[in-house]
Amino acid sequence: MLLSTMMGLCKRNLCKMKTIPPFLPTSIPLHAKPTFTHSGTTWGLRLHNNNNNNNHNNYTRGGKRVDERLVQEMASGGRPLGFDASVNPNSADQIFRAQQIRTYLKHNNNNNKAPSNSKPKTVKEAALKATHFYSMLQTSDGHWAGDYGGPHFLMPGLIVAWYVMGQPERMLNSSQVELMKHYIIVHQQADGGWGTHIESPSTMFGTTVMYVAIRLLGMDADNKDVAKRAREFIQKNGGAIMTSSWAKFYLCLLGCMDWEGHNSVPPEMWLLPNWFPFHPGRLWCHCRMVYLPMGYLYGSRFVYSQAETDPLIQSLRQELYCEPYESIEWNKTRHLVAPMDNYSPIPLLMSLAQDFLARYETWAIFQPLKIYLRAYGLKFCREYMAAEDLQTNYIDIGPVNKVLNFLSAYHAADGDLTHPTVVNHMMRVPDYLWIAEDGMKMQGYNGSQCWDTSFAIQAIYECGLLDEFPQVSMGVWSYLERCQILSTKTSQSSPAYDYESLANRDKFYRHVSEGGWPFSTSAHGWPISDCTGEGLKGVLCLATSKTIKDGLNAGTLEPIYDERLEKAVNVILTLQNEDGGWATYENNRGFGWYEQLNPSEVFGDIMIDYSYVECSMASLTALYEFHERCPLYRPQEIEHAIDKGKKFLKSIQRDDGSWYGSWACCFCYGVWFGIEGLVKAGEPTSSPEIERACKFLLSHQRKNGGWGEDFTSCYDKDYAKNGMDAYGDDGSGVVNTAWALLALSVAECNDVDAIKRGVQYLMKRQLPCGDWPQEGIAGVFNRACGITYTAYRNVFPIWALGRCAATYGDVLNE
Repeated sequence: MLLSTMMGLCKRNLCKMKTIPPFLPTSIPLHAKPTFTHSGTTWGLRLHNNNNNNNHNNYTRGGKRVDERLVQEMASGGRPLGFDASVNPNSADQIFRAQQIRTYLKHNNNNNKAPSNSKPKTVKEAALKATHFYSMLQTSDGHWAGDYGGPHFLMPGLIVAWYVMGQPERMLNSSQVELMKHYIIVHQQADGGWGTHIESPSTMFGTTVMYVAIRLLGMDADNKDVAKRAREFIQKNGGAIMTSSWAKFYLCLLGCMDWEGHNSVPPEMWLLPNWFPFHPGRLWCHCRMVYLPMGYLYGSRFVYSQAETDPLIQSLRQELYCEPYESIEWNKTRHLVAPMDNYSPIPLLMSLAQDFLARYETWAIFQPLKIYLRAYGLKFCREYMAAEDLQTNYIDIGPVNKVLNFLSAYHAADGDLTHPTVVNHMMRVPDYLWIAEDGMKMQGYNGSQCWDTSFAIQAIYECGLLDEFPQVSMGVWSYLERCQILSTKTSQSSPAYDYESLANRDKFYRHVSEGGWPFSTSAHGWPISDCTGEGLKGVLCLATSKTIKDGLNAGTLEPIYDERLEKAVNVILTLQNEDGGWATYENNRGFGWYEQLNPSEVFGDIMIDYSYVECSMASLTALYEFHERCPLYRPQEIEHAIDKGKKFLKSIQRDDGSWYGSWACCFCYGVWFGIEGLVKAGEPTSSPEIERACKFLLSHQRKNGGWGEDFTSCYDKDYAKNGMDAYGDDGSGVVNTAWALLALSVAECNDVDAIKRGVQYLMKRQLPCGDWPQEGIAGVFNRACGITYTAYRNVFPIWALGRCAATYGDVLNE
């Protein structure tokens, strides 16, 4: 009753407060930059070949010899083999690419050859060569894979869970442990710390969790090169009491911090009635699904069972703090956070709520009520997590809630590693792991397979090359057919399909899933608006291909009937928000004032699912493309949705003509989505909105003809003044340039010289094999964390070249 009364008062007061739009520039720009020293430690894949003894220049298997030097050269991304963060902390995905190129040249028929090293003379030749190269990277099931790492706080959570579960070999084996240690070592910065992600300057968040992780993996505290320098950074910045709340949570689980040092995460919040103004079921699903197991583990006061006797934990208790562990008054540390971690300062209202909850947790007067409610809250959390596990085949929505759900299942099973739920979770851990030249990392999802593949096939379509690469087209068709969520016989016979019922969706706060496409795989089970839109457009592109038509007629390809496309359209239509835009996984269920209750200092705008320019463009353009093919299906609703979407895109355009990109770096990306959406929605290219957007892009074209931004555009919400100066080419980057060209060409920009210079820049930067160099980090989430998309350096330049050639013709070759 007291909690409800407090929240009711909060709502009445907050309704009077002005909500700050989430896409405006931040008042505290990022000035610090990451600095790395040359580690001198590199490693690569060494081939063992009994037929060649110690000669590794060639690799023979199945009777076909492969030139290993050629393989490594093509896979290098324009770099020397190995990894040096002081040159670029982004992996070029050399190991995966070498594996795919080797397989392509070795296993397929003798006609499969590497692209010629001759320099393309025309834009179309450059696109063809690039497509040839990228076709070699396609996996056997039809998708393209790639490094989707970058954040530094993901793998440490997995390592903490592994350690407190007794370090099971089946979860992480000794080879994986060594590869993870290598990753942590090579990403340590010159000041001894680690960033929140690979391009971030050192933070207490990144440093605390990475230091704990490498100690749990076996590094000695006396290690001078890594451990001592990291500890000096932590203690120089006030010790682990100054790290952010998510790091503190892991420390509590491990027994390296008392739970009184962490603010309350009461599981009984789930018992509030659904109509209550602030209910966790109204949160953005990623926020909701992370704080669900956090609430369970907090409410259970989970602590590593051997914490009091484990010498390593006892040592960490002394290493992490500037004062004796036993003397720390934990309740006084709850609100402490280092400025470098404080991207999204805890609002006063949330601070007051946390202080109230601290008293709720400890004052005797509240204990009978708390004990009664907590039991029911924990029970619901267990049910909800079990539903999430089954709906996602134990993958879960993302890596943080995967680890915490896993640990919660372990706790609920009384520490039994043979319990079926625990075993099922353990089997899905490899889904999140990726190996590259910088070691083994935990990805930000179980991959970006469907997303990258949907974009890639649209790029190839616009190059007019679908039938030039028939195996590629058939592979993508098969992958997209299997990947559509709950749409195949296999998926509809799984336990996940039972949760598609209205009753279960209402109980567990899930939007309709059947017919959508995911970011990664069908097994993951969460459809997203833009992934559904891009998947649908990918299928519609492929449906025009003679190769696909012949395969369908011959029965060698599974059909995707119109009924399935209609279900995808249904998902998109239901995801449109009242403001006319589209959010990510669900409709916006909350209010802007929810951000006043954001408990995470390191991430911004995480509380509700906002409408985004990216999701809105992908959704409305998919509706447009579908409507062109199937004009009789829900025509009025589709036309109305497109019109509302167009108005929304106009409403969030900045005064300077740009759109803020929330899921990549950053304004070139956002402007491409904004212009593309408006054009497909029927906006004339001469409209003021499109002309202003083009003017914005043209004003940022650099002297070398390219465009460039880095992560600071996302963090500051303002265009990076120096472009991609650290990891690009004189401030430009191939991915940003491709986005700008895609936007300008769909707008039919009449500055042909600018287009020509941009295209020439891409052609100049193209490597002899048809690849492009790996430059800076391309992706972002929650405003403050970068994430890797190694596929982008191929997909978007191919697409831009194809579209520019089709739009401007031979004038670009003059």
